[in-house]
Amino acid sequence: MARLTEEMVESFKAVKIFPLATASAAGVPNVAPMGMVFLRDPETIWIVDSFMKKTLKNATENPKAALYVYGAGAKGCLQIKADVTIATAGDEFDAGKALALERKPDLKPKSLLILKVSEVYSCAPGPNAGEKVI
Repeated sequence: MARLTEEMVESFKAVKIFPLATASAAGVPNVAPMGMVFLRDPETIWIVDSFMKKTLKNATENPKAALYVYGAGAKGCLQIKADVTIATAGDEFDAGKALALERKPDLKPKSLLILKVSEVYSCAPGPNAGEKVI
């Protein structure tokens, strides 16, 4: 497991929408924008699911994902690789659901994707593009 640095955490907090990439067991890719994303700690990211179809199916078949961190206020550009587990009940699901409902009370959360950071890569243009930073 990898741990985000303080600068990475600050960049993460500045971003509002995160593209999340998954792939099916057969390797068919899917990218979807995620808004209900919460950094729980430097090693754990929660994504609350109210609408996922392909993303949830992919994460069930192939529990790996990549989250793109880039936007106004972010220092640089990061691609976070993660191992994914899915919760549909329990303390973590209940806590994630509560966080999502604080933002949007009309949501109907179905599941919680729990991403454990495994690697981080730079995606900023230039000579270090694509380099593993953690």
